[in-house]
Amino acid sequence: MGQYSMARYEHLPIFKAALGCSVLIEKQVSAFSRAHRFAIGADLRRHSQQILFFVLRAQSCDKKVPHLEKLCDTAEQFIILLLIAKECKAFHGLSAFVQVIEQAEITPNLMEEQ
Repeated sequence: MGQYSMARYEHLPIFKAALGCSVLIEKQVSAFSRAHRFAIGADLRRHSQQILFFVLRAQSCDKKVPHLEKLCDTAEQFIILLLIAKECKAFHGLSAFVQVIEQAEITPNLMEEQ
């Protein structure tokens, strides 16, 4: 079996931040109530993963703009989902929400730097 190399994008600060956010959302969603875990939690997981996929696609393609636009749109949708989850009291306490939103806001800032 061949070995898969992440060398093309693992060094990117945006990838590291998005990966950290995705791992954090997995941990937080696992603590959601059953109803929230399988509804808004599933959307949060999917969006956090899509952000990683768009980073990968943008890095590996010659035409980056369409993928970067999708990345920005998905990141904005992710933030909105976080706010909905907060209002629905899906997070176990304000500190859990703050931890995720701070990590999530790092990702768009890194997009502007690149």
